[in-house]
Parts: sequence; structure tokens; C-alpha cells
Amino acid sequence: MTRVTPAQAWENMLAGNRRFVEGVPAHPRQDVDRRNDLVVEQNPSAALFGCSDSRLAAEIIFDKGLGDLFVVRNAGQIISDSVVASLEYAVAILGVPLIIVLGHDNCGAVNGAINMLGPDANPLPPHISNLVARITPAIRRVAGAAGQFLPDGTLNPADVDALEVGKEHLRATIAEVLESSELVGAAIAEGNLAIVGANYRLDQGVVTPDVVVGSID
Repeated sequence: MTRVTPAQAWENMLAGNRRFVEGVPAHPRQDVDRRNDLVVEQNPSAALFGCSDSRLAAEIIFDKGLGDLFVVRNAGQIISDSVVASLEYAVAILGVPLIIVLGHDNCGAVNGAINMLGPDANPLPPHISNLVARITPAIRRVAGAAGQFLPDGTLNPADVDALEVGKEHLRATIAEVLESSELVGAAIAEGNLAIVGANYRLDQGVVTPDVVVGSID
């Protein structure tokens, strides 16, 4: 099977998103024949690591079908060993030429992390607290640059630009992928892979690239 380039894979994803935004999705490769074709093997054209938010259904917003995307999701798109291993599997075993890291506006994990730093914050359940705490460094960079921290180290959550925090966290997530995986870095250096960090707007349905590592030209 002829593999697409990172640039071709990204353009294909954008085309699907345009169809979704315009309200003319093709719903490709979702029939019985496609299901049968995938019994023995899969050949996805991209991997996607995104937030578990129910409004961020990857195959729908990119208008893809069965076997098109290798999808990894958790709340707030937080890097873990299992996430890195899954992405390495997509690159090394499945041969995907593109990884999309997808964030979005009005993210519950981002908002929760910001609220945790408020002076009257209610404690979150331990596992949720541990998860959203991984977003705290992005908050500190954004709110710190804006001089929003109070003398006691807290802040007013309403003053924080949650959208900018989400973007900063997205960039940090991509940096973590690259720091954690020599395999991914090598594939990018060889020109066989690109990573696109993008943001999804809930009201518009539009996916907009923010960070690109590798070539998608």
C-alpha cells in the first residue's frame, strides 16, 4: 500500500474538517465492506491525541471512517507512558506519517486546573486533581506573564485567559512527546513524520494549527 506523506495526510485531514464545518460530510468508509476489509489489518493515515471531551469526536470533526485514524484520548490531553507508547506504536508499527495533538476551547480540565489555584478552591477528587495538576505549569506561565498571581500565590480564576492557557498546554504537550520519545523525534528528522498541534473551536467546528514540528508543506 502506498503511504501518504505528512503534507498529504494533513491536507486530507483539513479537507475532512472543511466538509464538517460546511455541513456536507461525506461519512466515508463506514459501510459493511469497509468493516470487512479491516478485519486482518489497519492502515490509518494519521494518529490523533486529543482530549476526551465528548464534543471532540475525532472521526466526526475530520469526517473520517473506520480505520482512518489511530486515536488516543484522555481528559486534557495529558502525556503519560501509555500515551507515548500508543503514539510510538502508531508511528513504528502502523507507519502513520502524521500525529495531530488536538486541544480545544472551554476545556473542563483546563478550567478545573485554573480553578484549583483560586483562593477559595474546593478540593477535587484525588485522581482528577493529579491529572489537572499537569496543566498547572502552563497556567503559571500565562498568568505569571500577565502579573495575575496574588501575594499568597493564588489567583482570581476569572482573570486568567483559559484559551491562552490551553494553547500553552498544547505546546507543552508536544514538547513532552518529543522529549519522551526518541523514536518520534527520529521519524521527524528523517522526514517520515510531522506533528501538528491544533486547536478546535467548539462553536465553529474549525480546527486551526498552532504548532508544527516537521514539514507539512
